[in-house]
Amino acid sequence: MNTLTAGAKAPQFTLKDQHGNSVSLADSLKQGPVLVYFYPKASTPGCTVQACGLRDSKATLDNHNVTVLGISPDPVAKLANFAEKQALNFTLLSDEDHSVADAFGVWGEKKFMGKIYDGIHRLSFLINTDGTVAHVFDKFKTKDHHEVVLAKIAG
Repeated sequence: MNTLTAGAKAPQFTLKDQHGNSVSLADSLKQGPVLVYFYPKASTPGCTVQACGLRDSKATLDNHNVTVLGISPDPVAKLANFAEKQALNFTLLSDEDHSVADAFGVWGEKKFMGKIYDGIHRLSFLINTDGTVAHVFDKFKTKDHHEVVLAKIAG
């Protein structure tokens, strides 16, 4: 796993959102900075807590013109269900072949309860409008992810 670092150029991508529409990083950056956050699986406890924290922080994120793009390997239909069930007010993107996760360096070996498997490492990237990584969020708990992001953005 070769994770992107601050100052690196973010890989350009276009993925399907929870409504089946194509969303590109390039178009999102036209609105302002973008928070690209990777999460392992929709509708699981940790991912739900993390998503709801961002949902509840949307007004503050909007004040800083930050667009949130949540990326997981889930299919579009599962993302739609997750977004609707949790009343999420930001874009979820489907990366079923994990090519975007690979490009950002967040797909790799994980261990859970003695099992070793490949999956998403929970990392977030704040991307400047010029397409460079401003900050990598790699030290947080799912319940305080939004607070760590807001502290950095407001700082």
